[in-house]
Amino acid sequence: MTRNRTLFVIGALMLSATAIAADLPTVEIYKSATCGCCNRWADHMRQQGFTVSALDVVDVSVERKRLGMPDRVAGCHTAVVGGYVIEGHVPASDIKRLLTEKPKALGLAVPDMPKGSPGMESPSAVPYTVLLVQTNGAVRAFANH
Repeated sequence: MTRNRTLFVIGALMLSATAIAADLPTVEIYKSATCGCCNRWADHMRQQGFTVSALDVVDVSVERKRLGMPDRVAGCHTAVVGGYVIEGHVPASDIKRLLTEKPKALGLAVPDMPKGSPGMESPSAVPYTVLLVQTNGAVRAFANH
């Protein structure tokens, strides 16, 4: 491949990646200032093309309650993206699917902090379920990992 052709291909790929990121809404995360796994989840979201705005708060549960996410599905951080509430260590792929399918729902949740979920990487990963949370608080499985 000629040098000009190589530069053209690299430029096209960079523009494609920029366009994809521009199509994704910003993720606004409410988290504790001292939580490392929340920062790792934010990094996961950035690596998957999202722009992230992280807001350190004194009590994440206050934000969770304000946004209508039930305490029984609580994780360690709460986020808002594309009009949906995201609770805990939800994979970016599931959020992208949510944004594509646009179900009538409050959002997605991964209760607790399962080992192996984004931001909780571990050699001893455990299976976990991403829940679709309805506006009335009802939940159903959205994805299994």
